[in-house]
Amino acid sequence: MKEGEIIMYDKLKMIIAMSIFGTIGLFVKYIPLPSSVIAMVRGFIGTLFIFSFVKIRKIHISKENIKRNLLLLIVSGGFIGANWILLFESYKYTTVAMATLCYYLAPVFVMIAAPFVLKERMTIKKLCCIVVAFGGMILVSGVIGGDMGANSITGMALGCGAAILYAAVVLMNRFIKDISAYDKTMVQLGAATVVVVPYVLLTVKQSDVVLTPITVGLLLFVGIVHTGFAYTLYFGSMGGLKTQTIALFSYLDPIIAIVASVIILQEKATLTTIIGAILILGSTMVSEISFKKEEKS
Repeated sequence: MKEGEIIMYDKLKMIIAMSIFGTIGLFVKYIPLPSSVIAMVRGFIGTLFIFSFVKIRKIHISKENIKRNLLLLIVSGGFIGANWILLFESYKYTTVAMATLCYYLAPVFVMIAAPFVLKERMTIKKLCCIVVAFGGMILVSGVIGGDMGANSITGMALGCGAAILYAAVVLMNRFIKDISAYDKTMVQLGAATVVVVPYVLLTVKQSDVVLTPITVGLLLFVGIVHTGFAYTLYFGSMGGLKTQTIALFSYLDPIIAIVASVIILQEKATLTTIIGAILILGSTMVSEISFKKEEKS
């Protein structure tokens, strides 16, 4: 296969992965189980899928590199599990579009924390991106239009909490060195599952878990397709793509989530909401591309 064909193939894999990620809210919204249970099952199936993929493809697993980064992998994995719980819970209180937009404030939280954690300089451009993103959040929230209900506030708070946890994972990943994407993801997903298990045992009643064929099917789909398969495609596409291309393609996820929530779930989207969404996604996209340029220079 020629280099140009490989790049096109990698782009196709990235587009499919982002499209799958963008539809997870549609499925989780209709799984009548506690968010922690969904997160636990997702982590377990995702870990099993990636482990099986690595074994079938005979990809080397570096135990030495995993051991060297084990503490950070476990802690970041725990944050991933908690992040999933908050995100899935936010779907229950607000719209998929609103939860997704709150979640995509993660790059903003990374920018805010980077000067303290990574000792990076806070530029005027980054500061403007932060202000614009939070301005967009105000428009999306319904504060101006007076449409902000109690459930919406709770959903937004949960979505922002998930974003903060994801931002923490992004920052911790900067300190995880010399390890393959598959090794890192496999251990992090495994750690996410292990951390969520005791929380499920302590907080979830047996009566809360009612499994029907449809529920089991949705759980398997989220675990296999939205986690194992999508992560495999995502990491399998990164080798031939530039970091800026990856950053740009990653915004297919929220765009698809928002469009799907409006078309399929019939969730209301006002002009104010659309403007706010453009401000949030636009500012975070600019900020992420700026970060990638700085990392390469």
